[in-house]
Amino acid sequence: MTGMKPRLRKSTILIGLLLLIGLCIASSFLYLHGRPVPVPVKQTLRDGVEYQRIIHVSPRPMVIHVLKINMKTRGLKVVITPPDNPKSDKPLNARTTSQFLKEFDLDIAINGDGFSPWWSRGPADYYPHVGDPVTPRGEAASRGTVYGREPEEPFPTIYISQKNTLSFDAPNRTYDAISGEARIVMGGSAVEGFTNTEVHPRTAVGYSKNGKFLYLVVVDGRQPFYSQGVTLAELADLMIQIGAHDAMSLDGGGSSTMVIRGGDGNPRILNSPIDQYIPGRERPVANHFGIHFKK
Repeated sequence: MTGMKPRLRKSTILIGLLLLIGLCIASSFLYLHGRPVPVPVKQTLRDGVEYQRIIHVSPRPMVIHVLKINMKTRGLKVVITPPDNPKSDKPLNARTTSQFLKEFDLDIAINGDGFSPWWSRGPADYYPHVGDPVTPRGEAASRGTVYGREPEEPFPTIYISQKNTLSFDAPNRTYDAISGEARIVMGGSAVEGFTNTEVHPRTAVGYSKNGKFLYLVVVDGRQPFYSQGVTLAELADLMIQIGAHDAMSLDGGGSSTMVIRGGDGNPRILNSPIDQYIPGRERPVANHFGIHFKK
C-alpha cells in the first residue's frame, strides 16, 4: 500500500495542473468573449479606409479604434440617420449602430449625438428600446432635412456638404449635420478647460487640416483589465496625435460603438460596446454617422 502513495500524489498533481490549465483557458475565453483581442492592428479595409487598433497600458489599459477615411475617395457618401417622424418632437426611432448600418446599406457607422429621454436602471428598466421615439440633443440634418434644432445650451455641430466638405462653421443651407458633446480640438490645438478626470468610453469625429481625411474614433471603457476609457483631455490629445486638426466628442459611455460591413455583408462590430456594463451589448441610440461607398 505504501508504494501507491507517490503514484497518488502524481495523479493528484496532474489533475490539479489540468484543472488549472482549464481554468486559465475558460478565464481567457470569458475575458475576450465579445471583445477584440487587445493587440495592435493596422490594416487597409478597402480603398480609402484604414483601420488601426491602438493599445495603451499606461496610464491605464486602453483599447482605441481609429478609422482614417479619405473623403476624396470615389463613390463616398456620408449618411446621417434620417428622421423617422420629421414633424414630431421625437423625430427618431432608436436603433443600434449595427441596425443603422444594415438598414441603410452602409460600409461604416458610429453612434452619434446624445439624446432624450434616456435611462438605464437595470436589464428590465431602460429606455429607449429599439423603435422607441427619441430626440437628439443638438442640431441634426440628413440630406437637407433638418430635424434637430440648436438648443438654448448649444452643442458643437459638424456640417457635411453634398461635396463631402467638413466644417464646424454653420453653412447658409444645412445639408448633413450631427452634433456632439464637446469641441475638443480647434485649429490643431486641444481645447483647454477640461477639468473632469473621469474616464469613460468615448466616441469622436475629426478631420485633417486640408479636410481630406476624416477620423472616426472609439475608445473602449468601463472594462477592468481590458480598457478603462479616457478623459476628454486625453481624447483631444489622441485626436491630434492621429492627425485631426479639428474634432469633437460624440455621445460616449454605453453608446460608443464602431461598426463596419463584414465580408459576408453583415455588420461587424470593431470595438467592445458596454451598454448596461455588458461587454458586446449595443445600445439603441438616436442618430449615427455613416459612410457608404458606391459599388
